[in-house]
Amino acid sequence: MTHNGTNGTDVNRRRAQIAVVGGQSAGKSSVLENFVGRDFLPRGSGIVTRRPLVLQLISASAEWAEFLHCKGKKFTDFDEVRQEIEAETDRATGANKGISPVPINLRVYSPNVLNLTLIDLPGITKVPVGDQPVDIEQQIKDMIMQFITRESCLILAVTPANTDLANSDALKQAKDVDPQGLRTIGVITKLDLMDEGTDARDVLENKLLPLRRGYIGVVNRSQKDIDGKKDIRAALEAERKFFFSHPSYRHMADKMGTPRLQRVLNEQLTNHIRDTLPAFRSKLQSQLLALDKEAEEYRGYRPDDPSRKTKQLLQMVQQFSVDFEKRIEGSGDQVDTVELSGGAKINRIFHERFPFELVKMECDEKEMRREISYAIKNIHGIRTGLFTPDMAFEAIVKKQVIKLKGPCIKCVDMVIQELINTVRQCSNKLDCFPRLQEETERIVTAHIRDRESRAKDQVLLLIDVQLSYINTNHEDFIGFANAQQRSSQTNKSQSSAGNQVIRKGWLTINNISIMKGGAKEYWFVLTAESLSWFKDDEEKEKKYMLPLDNLKVRDVEKSFMSSKHIFCIFNTESRNVYKDNRTLELACDSQDDVDSWKSSLLRAGVYPEKTVTVESETTTTADNFSMDPQLERKVETIRNLVDSYMAIVNKCIRDLMPKTIMHLMINNVKDFINAELLAQLYSAGDQNALMDESQEQAQRRDEVLRTHQALKEALAIIGDISTTTITVPVPPPVDNSWCAGGRRSPPPSPTAPRRMSSGQRPAPRGAPPPPNRPGPLGPFNNSADSPQAPSRPNRAPPSIPSRRPPPSPTRQAPP
Repeated sequence: MTHNGTNGTDVNRRRAQIAVVGGQSAGKSSVLENFVGRDFLPRGSGIVTRRPLVLQLISASAEWAEFLHCKGKKFTDFDEVRQEIEAETDRATGANKGISPVPINLRVYSPNVLNLTLIDLPGITKVPVGDQPVDIEQQIKDMIMQFITRESCLILAVTPANTDLANSDALKQAKDVDPQGLRTIGVITKLDLMDEGTDARDVLENKLLPLRRGYIGVVNRSQKDIDGKKDIRAALEAERKFFFSHPSYRHMADKMGTPRLQRVLNEQLTNHIRDTLPAFRSKLQSQLLALDKEAEEYRGYRPDDPSRKTKQLLQMVQQFSVDFEKRIEGSGDQVDTVELSGGAKINRIFHERFPFELVKMECDEKEMRREISYAIKNIHGIRTGLFTPDMAFEAIVKKQVIKLKGPCIKCVDMVIQELINTVRQCSNKLDCFPRLQEETERIVTAHIRDRESRAKDQVLLLIDVQLSYINTNHEDFIGFANAQQRSSQTNKSQSSAGNQVIRKGWLTINNISIMKGGAKEYWFVLTAESLSWFKDDEEKEKKYMLPLDNLKVRDVEKSFMSSKHIFCIFNTESRNVYKDNRTLELACDSQDDVDSWKSSLLRAGVYPEKTVTVESETTTTADNFSMDPQLERKVETIRNLVDSYMAIVNKCIRDLMPKTIMHLMINNVKDFINAELLAQLYSAGDQNALMDESQEQAQRRDEVLRTHQALKEALAIIGDISTTTITVPVPPPVDNSWCAGGRRSPPPSPTAPRRMSSGQRPAPRGAPPPPNRPGPLGPFNNSADSPQAPSRPNRAPPSIPSRRPPPSPTRQAPP
């Protein structure tokens, strides 16, 4: 493949790269140095490359190097380049063989290189040394995978010729991420170090363990050559002589060596870029389309234009009004699936939190009866009354009605807080104009606070209205006669209501010891008489049933290690509640769930624990006396009357509170935002100052315009690449069953040797390649200058006797 320019490929170099993969001392660094023609990489024993090195080779008229972490500094001495690589590696990993996945970026400009971007990766090691972790092998493999799993990355799998190719980690990893072999090129090093009488001809001809793009052999400098400062140019000439003089390689010598590898990599990289262009072009076009509308708005944008500021102010206020109304009234677009907010949360306050506060306010049954008995006795005074006094009823009712003020005021406070949160969420869309966002929040919040006082006054007025007249003629009020009759039917009604289910749901029993299995989740069923729990919500396997007699509820401090919210149930007579436990700790996922369960328990008669002072406890003990039967009947009658009337009052308050808050606060705030917010903003000060955009918005505008222009230029360059480059078809697939399913054996061939190391000899030179398999140098068979498979046996020249023995008829491929 050829190309007539490098502009297109240069743009995409950062996306298309070549990763050099191989074991320790496989010769990866030497291959890279041969590409550059300079000694610039660290050397030594053990693991030397301890960070990925992204090496970008750029053809230029002069020769120098640059590091990304040393911007603006040019290195002309390549010994200094080596020292900087070592120093930068030690800065990230320490000096004791540690590793790091953070790459070092190096650019080399030279007239002796072709445009390539290569990544030198650490060699795969098995045993940790120095400061290396125990899982060093897995860490290096993961590091390599980060690069070679990218579809835009070609893989240069480097394997020494004097090792067993079937056990090559580089080929195994390449095969894992590139099973079709479209991105993998094999490189065989150390051909000059093979045992006498052996060669790698069948590997280089792509007959043994074939790759779709084949193998290229190279000969690097030996350690003796490096120590002797042998020039790389001289080494490349020696490599050329080696291939042309070796009897096994000279027929394909022009397809071997470092220069050939450079050209092939450059061609394959450019070809690979071209192959990935359709998907890349589609991605760029989608990004361009997404930015078109925004870029069009910004293109003629003048920040100081007064007419533009006025128009945008109107649009922003209108959008704020629409967003606020959608959050309160509900909307199908932009639904929050994480938590309740806006109108949904206010609805929960109205119909769950507020009723819970009302129920929680109810006093203890014994305390209520004691207050009624005191009221009756105090009203009779010194005399012994014959009839139940109605003044005792009014006194107790008024005391209970006054207690409603606390829950009602708390309900208003919760709604106000949610309204302020909603305003803040809606104003976040104005953050590109900080002054406008600040003024909008201030004006609307001030109006909410103004309406707060009026709403609370109206709520207190509702309570005062209830106190002003006790309407005993209400149609739902039972009256004295029915109250006395109900007293005699109390036991019957309780037994009939005992099986009524109040609530069901999942709860976690938190105080089960670890020895007994630890905390577990069960399905709980709460009735008027008991709390039962089952294995699951099918309610077939009941674990326990706990009667509600003498039970109370108290909060438990949240555990440091637990994310759940906990409350507990205990017996007021200090008895065990559940097996050997004095308390039953129950856990929920949120505080709202805890409040909801406590409200349900209140309905079942399980009240919260109250803190009792020493003084009140002493008084209670002293005044604890038994009532005579007549007084007890009077107390029970008034108790039933109070329950009946307070049920009427609670029903009325629960109905009027949401209506009052909606009218005086929520609807009023919506009307204010629609009708008066804009006028308030105009009167707040200079409108031009309100619409001064933030620095982030200015940067965003510039970035959008730059990105839009860069995308258009990139698409133009891609179009130029498509017309100025030609491509070669991908080589046909090869038989890669040698590594399918973890198998390490080569393809069955009567002429192919099992190894290319000492003691085992390859097939005779004259053996033809197996049928349906690419010929020598598979990836180049489609090129005009590719060598073809020999049609007749090649014979060694008389001056160089062949050492290749005749094939053994009993030799078989390994299992």
